[in-house]
Amino acid sequence: MSDPFTAGPGLPRLLAIMERLRDPERGCPWDVEQTFASIAPYTLEEAHEVADAIAREDWDELRGELGDLLLQTVFHARMAEERGLFDFEAVATGIADKMIARHPHVFGDESRDKSSDQQTLDWERIKAAERAGRAQAGVLDGVALGLPALTRAVKLQKRAARVGFDWPSTGEVLDKITEEARELVEARDSLTAEETFEEFGDLLFVMANLGRHLKIDPEAALRAANAKFTRRFERIEAWLAEEGRRPEDSTLAEMDALWDRAKAEERA
Repeated sequence: MSDPFTAGPGLPRLLAIMERLRDPERGCPWDVEQTFASIAPYTLEEAHEVADAIAREDWDELRGELGDLLLQTVFHARMAEERGLFDFEAVATGIADKMIARHPHVFGDESRDKSSDQQTLDWERIKAAERAGRAQAGVLDGVALGLPALTRAVKLQKRAARVGFDWPSTGEVLDKITEEARELVEARDSLTAEETFEEFGDLLFVMANLGRHLKIDPEAALRAANAKFTRRFERIEAWLAEEGRRPEDSTLAEMDALWDRAKAEERA
């Protein structure tokens, strides 16, 4: 009989490995000690690393990161099974049922002759019915608290927009950004740290709304900006290293000039 930990199909093998890791007598002490709450940050981290591999188009790394993310699902499902809540099979069955229910134009009698916008409206209508079935009657019910803040802001704004609570055009959003920026400056100059914190949050929230109106994912845009900043700053470090220096050994004016050089290099 083959060893289930070293041979056999991938998913049954992974489930067997997780079962052993969580075994109180024969498993790994660290894995045994974990809870849903302690593992949740790792789940978020792995999801972000999947997105990072996609952004860098590193397909070999993506394969590994998807495996890490799958492990998180297996880990949570195993802990749930130990508590008699549900198991991995129930998770897989649940998402399969949900996909069939949410695609009546594929698995049901509805026509496939729909625009992507109409399909999005139908998807949201079905989700709203599901929320109603879970006694989530509020417009904003069910928007996960654990989402990245910019992503959650957009989802909250989309929900509110569906019932008419939205600016009609980007012009009004831009006016609101000007207003919020002015209030932030006033808070910095004359209000408390807590009030400044609040005004800064308001400005970020409206910026996320502008992204939604422009059909730009603010989370993706900020990731791209982070990547650009990292790329250009690393060029500054490389050029300084050629002179035997580090950033802390140079002036702001020198680094700023190298920054402009990095920008020009990218454009070329």
